[in-house]
Amino acid sequence: MNALQKRMVGHGAIIMLIGLIAGIGLVMKLIGGFEIFPNYIVQFELFGSDRGWARAHAGGLMNGLMIFVVALLLWGLNAPERLEKKLFWMIVGAGYGNTMFYWGGMLSASRALTFGDNRLGETNIWGILGLVPALVFSFVSLYSFYVLARHAFSEAKS
Repeated sequence: MNALQKRMVGHGAIIMLIGLIAGIGLVMKLIGGFEIFPNYIVQFELFGSDRGWARAHAGGLMNGLMIFVVALLLWGLNAPERLEKKLFWMIVGAGYGNTMFYWGGMLSASRALTFGDNRLGETNIWGILGLVPALVFSFVSLYSFYVLARHAFSEAKS
């Protein structure tokens, strides 16, 4: 595994850590606080919804895994350096963009789905900060997986 692939693994691990932190947030949201020891819960209300925390948790883990898998595929396909550099920023950017989307969705009644208000609620700066990178990288990631598929099929022919 080369240095760029190892950096992808590092970024994937950071995104997975953020997803795991969201899992702790999910538990605190569900129980309404933090359990210090059995039957003693320091009660407080955490922002967001149960479902928002669950999405941030699962989404962070899945995005981290996506980056890990692409790094391993680049290694296994012995991809040329130019392709690796291109896919590096596309896939890592998608991982961080999606992570921002999950957190922005928790902090905005509009769930970071639109730039303006929608039927779910009003938007705010968090909704916009969650939507912009996710919107950009949704198209970038579609293209990146097309490029990866094209490379894999061309390697299979040779």
